[in-house]
Amino acid sequence: MNIRAYAASAAREPLSLIDFDPGELGSDEVEIDVAYCGLCHSDLSMWGNDWMQSRYPFVPGHEVVGTLAAKGESVTHLELGQKVGLGWYSRSCGVCDECLSGNHNLCSHVGQTIVGRHGGFAEKVRAQALWATPLPEALDIASAGPLFCGGITVFNPILECGVLPTDRVGVVGIGGLGHMALQFLNKWGCDVTAFSSSPEKEEAARGFGAHHYVSSRDSEAIRKLESTLDLILVTVNVELDWEAYLAALKPKGRLHIVGAAPKVECAVSTLLEKQRSISGSPLGSPATVNQMLEFCGRHGIAPKTEIMPMSEANRAFERLSSEKPAHRLVLRADFD
Repeated sequence: MNIRAYAASAAREPLSLIDFDPGELGSDEVEIDVAYCGLCHSDLSMWGNDWMQSRYPFVPGHEVVGTLAAKGESVTHLELGQKVGLGWYSRSCGVCDECLSGNHNLCSHVGQTIVGRHGGFAEKVRAQALWATPLPEALDIASAGPLFCGGITVFNPILECGVLPTDRVGVVGIGGLGHMALQFLNKWGCDVTAFSSSPEKEEAARGFGAHHYVSSRDSEAIRKLESTLDLILVTVNVELDWEAYLAALKPKGRLHIVGAAPKVECAVSTLLEKQRSISGSPLGSPATVNQMLEFCGRHGIAPKTEIMPMSEANRAFERLSSEKPAHRLVLRADFD
């Protein structure tokens, strides 16, 4: 049975309906009936072949939520009709050192949902069953999609960096990633400082859980925070006054980057003198995704979303490119 999907025939070409034959379902795979799919900046980059790894026709979409429609013969932990979600990763080898240690997201052979295969702007999408994560009943299926990309991107560092409830944490950027990071860190118990270049976002930042607000354009205000923060999470994709942010860290503090900033520059002495560090991370493992979803259900955490029909995917792309909305756009599959 063919699958209908919205695809671009070449870089930056408008999306149009196609039909494709997905082939035989693998024994360790599942097929998901797509209900909603979030739109992410990575979809824009892949659509334009900015990373030189796109294949056309290209079907975007890697923040998928839906119900399990079919499963391979070796899949025993999921049931047909079960609500599941799928993010950036769709396969891992399971036998390398990274997988065996639980770090499936660092697998050398990891497969991505929209790299070399068709993504979630479709009636159905396939993935290795390991990466189809059950959705807790407490979560709204319409808004949960962005958790599987943006959400896990900012939740994973909380575990990887060993963040404690007593820590003071800064979040740079309070857009699509940052507004979820503020919620996570607040409910984790941290004292949270939001850094943003938009003064009009202060009220929203405090609503998402920030206890303090600092303009990211005011280097002097940042420097007044010298040696006060245990962690600074950078969610933006621009270069910053790195020395000012590093100086705001306590001894042994960490600057952790999840936004695709072009480069980071600082004096080595800034790191050596106070034993500060710089790190980064991709999305999380299936186990971490499970933990994040449980945490969201327990504390009522959800991304701020706007729902649009998937048939208006081109307009959604235009909005994400030009308007840069602070919330997440989510497309509702409307093929019927």
